[in-house]
Amino acid sequence: MLGKVLGVERRRRWSDDEKLEIVLAAGVDGATVTQVAQRYEVTRSQIYGWRRDLKQKGLWSPGPGAHFLPVDFPESAAPAPTPTRSVPVELRLTNGRCLRFDSGMDGEALTRLIRAVEAA
Repeated sequence: MLGKVLGVERRRRWSDDEKLEIVLAAGVDGATVTQVAQRYEVTRSQIYGWRRDLKQKGLWSPGPGAHFLPVDFPESAAPAPTPTRSVPVELRLTNGRCLRFDSGMDGEALTRLIRAVEAA
């Protein structure tokens, strides 16, 4: 039996925003991963791989909690005012852990701490 080549394989490039949209479509109105994969003409394994990659980048959280997305501020944006009084803050992470810290904590130090706890 002879086969024929019907067309050229197309390789698509997906941005993180497009991947996130597709990953988040699973579960909306009861849509399964299979249905979403068929709708966007990708494989189920592609969606699961995107989930893993987006989670590692901090762009996707499997729980019903908050989603943190990167935000770009223009160079001319004024820095946020520092609170005059420090207050305790509690942050619940996607892995079920909870961080308690003072609101006056340095932002860079807090970011490093969150990444370390998430990676542990």
